[in-house]
Amino acid sequence: MSTVNIHLILGSTVSMVIPARVVESGDGGLLLWVAPGTPLWRAAIPPGTHLRDLPPEGSYPLRADRWRHGGALILQPAGAGHAVWWSFTLGQEFRSWYVNLESRVRTRDGADVHVTDQELDITVTPDRSWEWKDEESFAAKTGHPVYWTAAEAAAIRAEGVRVTRLIDSAAYPFDGTWCDFRPPPSWTVPDRPELPLARPPYRAPLDPEEA
Repeated sequence: MSTVNIHLILGSTVSMVIPARVVESGDGGLLLWVAPGTPLWRAAIPPGTHLRDLPPEGSYPLRADRWRHGGALILQPAGAGHAVWWSFTLGQEFRSWYVNLESRVRTRDGADVHVTDQELDITVTPDRSWEWKDEESFAAKTGHPVYWTAAEAAAIRAEGVRVTRLIDSAAYPFDGTWCDFRPPPSWTVPDRPELPLARPPYRAPLDPEEA
């Protein structure tokens, strides 16, 4: 399979559906590439707002859009509650890592990955300086029935702490691997997937073993 559609979900809302090219796929997980300008679907939220700050009960239709950033490599390790993004400039220079704490379910045919965002993230500079991101929003959502319980929040943060140890020790995937990645010239930008008719009738499990 050459592409996988990533469905990014926050609370009860699909925020984005973006096709990504499969770079590697195996027992260790998925490595995906999102090219600049990739056609996608994005939630149509009020201008000047961010989905994390809007009521979770809102309904926001998906509108045709494009990836507005430089390229991104996305590592989704098997059995892990996080993904690691390598962000590149439009000139294909490595810019930073980004750790997205999340849970995932891949469809049986492998064509789609449904990612439930857990709000708390970690930003990592090329020299491996890191900091937590969106801690206040994460705390505010804890205990809300659409998001996560206090016990789940503790597990989410513990997953983040585990990743910070990899960062501090310059261990994979923070050892420089893939920082010089260049997509082959033969790779074309994938087509926009068909518009999803509805949100999946499940939440991606917080415990990867439930998948």
